[in-house]
Amino acid sequence: MARPGFIELPASDIDAARTFYTRAFGWDLTSFGPTYACTMTGDVDIGLQGDAAEATRAPLPVIAVDDLEAALAAVIAAGAKIVRPTFAFPGGRRFQFRDPHGNELAVMQPD
Repeated sequence: MARPGFIELPASDIDAARTFYTRAFGWDLTSFGPTYACTMTGDVDIGLQGDAAEATRAPLPVIAVDDLEAALAAVIAAGAKIVRPTFAFPGGRRFQFRDPHGNELAVMQPD
């Protein structure tokens, strides 16, 4: 079955973006030049595009976690704004937030 393998997000300040995602989720990001960094897990990886000329509009990536409340606390502590509080849906619960660069993402905990 086909599934997303990579999601790229625009980041107006690559260093601040790296700091946010490291603090919020513990991601290890590899730099590829001064304006790009990404995870290298081999699963669904996230890229941060700091070059405005290369950046595109990002879809809503959904990040799966084991503890939704802990993730919510970490995201808020890292500087995000919650745009949709935690809600249930068939298959789990999630919330949506905007990172400090204006990207909207969701975090879910499956049932």
